Amino acid sequence: MKDVTPVVDGWRLRLPEGGTVPAAVPGCVHTDLMAAGLLADPFLDRNETEAAWVGRADWTYETALPPGGTAHERTDLVFDGLDTVAEVRLGGTVLGATRNMHRGHRFDVTDALAAAGPARTPLTVAFTSAYTEAERVRALVGDRPNSYPEPFQYVRKMACSFGWDWGPTLVTAGIWKQARLERWSTARLARVTPLATVDGAAGRVEARLAIERTAAGAGHPLTVRLRVGESAVEAEVPAGADTLSVTAEVADAALWWPRGYGEQPLHDCEITLLDGAAELDRSRHRIGFRSVTVDTSGDAHGSAFTLVVNGVPIFARGVNWIPDDVFPSRVTPARYRRRLEQAAAAGVDLIRVWGGGIYESDDFYDACDELGLLVWQDFPFACAAYPEEQPLRSEVEAEARENVARLAPHPSLALWNGNNENLWGFRDWDWEQDLAGDSWGEGYYLGLLPRVVAETDPTRPYWAGSPWSGSWDHHPNDPGHGTAHSWEVWNRRDYGDYLAEVPRFVAEFGWQAPPAYATVRRAVSDRPLAPDSPGMLHHQKAADGNGKLDRGLAHHFPVPADFDTWHYLTQVNQARAISTGVEHWRSHWPRCAGTVLWQLNDCWPVTSWAAVDGDEREKPLYHELKRLYADRLLTVQERPGGLTAVLVNQSAEEWTGTVVLRRVAVDGTVLAEARQEFTAGARTVAQAPVPPDLRPPAGADKELLVAVADGLRAHWFAVPDKDFAYPAPRWDIEVAAAGGTAEVTVTARTLLRDLLLQADRLGPHAAADRGLATLLPGESTTITVRGWERPGPDAAAAALFTVNDAVAGRQRPAG
Repeated sequence: MKDVTPVVDGWRLRLPEGGTVPAAVPGCVHTDLMAAGLLADPFLDRNETEAAWVGRADWTYETALPPGGTAHERTDLVFDGLDTVAEVRLGGTVLGATRNMHRGHRFDVTDALAAAGPARTPLTVAFTSAYTEAERVRALVGDRPNSYPEPFQYVRKMACSFGWDWGPTLVTAGIWKQARLERWSTARLARVTPLATVDGAAGRVEARLAIERTAAGAGHPLTVRLRVGESAVEAEVPAGADTLSVTAEVADAALWWPRGYGEQPLHDCEITLLDGAAELDRSRHRIGFRSVTVDTSGDAHGSAFTLVVNGVPIFARGVNWIPDDVFPSRVTPARYRRRLEQAAAAGVDLIRVWGGGIYESDDFYDACDELGLLVWQDFPFACAAYPEEQPLRSEVEAEARENVARLAPHPSLALWNGNNENLWGFRDWDWEQDLAGDSWGEGYYLGLLPRVVAETDPTRPYWAGSPWSGSWDHHPNDPGHGTAHSWEVWNRRDYGDYLAEVPRFVAEFGWQAPPAYATVRRAVSDRPLAPDSPGMLHHQKAADGNGKLDRGLAHHFPVPADFDTWHYLTQVNQARAISTGVEHWRSHWPRCAGTVLWQLNDCWPVTSWAAVDGDEREKPLYHELKRLYADRLLTVQERPGGLTAVLVNQSAEEWTGTVVLRRVAVDGTVLAEARQEFTAGARTVAQAPVPPDLRPPAGADKELLVAVADGLRAHWFAVPDKDFAYPAPRWDIEVAAAGGTAEVTVTARTLLRDLLLQADRLGPHAAADRGLATLLPGESTTITVRGWERPGPDAAAAALFTVNDAVAGRQRPAG
């Protein structure tokens, strides 16, 4: 049987000026330097700029391998991930060179270790700066346009490590995944790709195998055993053969479903390679049986883009995922689990792994398998023209084949996507003229990558890019065809303009807000804090980001009186913007078949579009997602016939009931009321027109429309907040503490618009279970707070915010 020994001990990082410090493997240069006290945390204040030299330097990792004595014929040194440009040397022998973060590398060290005898053999991994390699490749292939002033498209490395409009520029190097020695004899499983399909109740697993043999093992006939649950089959591998496909049938296979549609049964799948009775190698996976396709059929509105799982069309309630840390080696299985559980708890059923990041670790996909989160996986190409010449082309194909095969067992993986915004960029961002016929990636997205997916894993659909209309017959970002990105809203227009279009599938849209208050306080030491104080501006990476925030506020609110009000209102505006888009698009199911919020998470503390900030704190947007992505959603929408209550039912059961419509004065008086029966079938949308006399008249500043159905509520105001006559907010507050939690009950004595308890102001570890709430006079809400050390009503009141106060211009006490 193959022996595996992790190479984790004794690593040192050699410094450019001489000397060494301890190094962690897996790890990276920046984290090693921080651990040694030689680099200030680049996430704090403006330390990022002081760390820029690290990315321009060359670095060497050193250790020594133990003596090579072994009963096995072959010893391989395996690196699952080297970031990025490295020469690997064992003793005096150069084993090879790497230039791709996204793939693994294997080196035969049998002879080198044997020659060393009983001595330990020095191992060095010498990294060249990714900048040096990128500039070398650019000189070879010529300049190409991109969206950022960094050369990330010339090296196969996580693009966003070069900075993005939400991320720092921290170009690191290191052994970022596991290093190990593998000792084996006769043969080993070089690649295992289990492809699970289902036909009716019958499951089928086809295991496609690549086998590597030693010289002595070339003449051996071998046996492969495939076991799926209780089903097992064996097949012979003839002497000299190095590929094989073996299939197992599974009767009555329980289907794997996305969350909200059914259960997620997973089956153990084991492939064993044998030489007679001797076990040579084994590969274990967990698989699920399900079918997934994309419906792109034409209709009166254009052409669809609808995910279909096990024959059921899905409205995808999605979020975009970026690397959870700019130093990905720090992301543990537990951290993946926390973030993905947050997504599932918010009603998310699809995670898009964005193309400027990485192929994530198997821990990520394992969690998605178990939580029922569909995965849309981008290939790592984003916002740039990518050369198709060598040395890049062969690296792209190698990484694609390796990762498509690696991820094939995961039932959560639903779609491979060729790139992020590059087809759109070619058409709209002046690339075509600048390129003057040079390659830019089209051959990857429309040729190489679909071929690799079809050959390696034909069980999953491939889409050429996002946005993409399906062909050059339509604009790449045509909302009537395929996938669309909605960025005119936020960049140039108010979020009310989301209502102007019904895209077939919204793969990106978003609105910014700063991180939670405690996150800002930890990361930025400016005193006083201000939206434009130096540290705050450094942690705002979007072009004119604060200007867009302020212009977005100006449509709805007066100028904030102080930083705390600005911080609160930008959080409110983010949640309002996303709710405007999602409610509108969900109300148009099945014409619109998905929304994928930009973005779920952050990789450091920053003002961004994220729902969960870089310190893992949940913004108000996160809690709003729970409402927006629930199976049942009530919203009030303009329709050609007038104002309409729309009842969206994404559950498997029919939804029947009564929607109560009330025109309510600001003091809580009901001015008019109507009740309408409705029936929304499973996975359908129902409408209940609002009688004209219930609609507040144009310009009404002292009344609103309230719609209620089965405990759900929607509000509609005739004027922007800045023009509404909000009363001075009054409430009663009670705090009951027990067992490490506190229940904060707020009872409204006036209308309270978007009441928010900012729990992290009560203590850095305090967190609330809900976000914004609008209360009519006499109504109550109870907020559960965990991690609050000294609960009390006065402290809770000081952490409460309302739009009422913000519109009145009341200045809050300095925090």
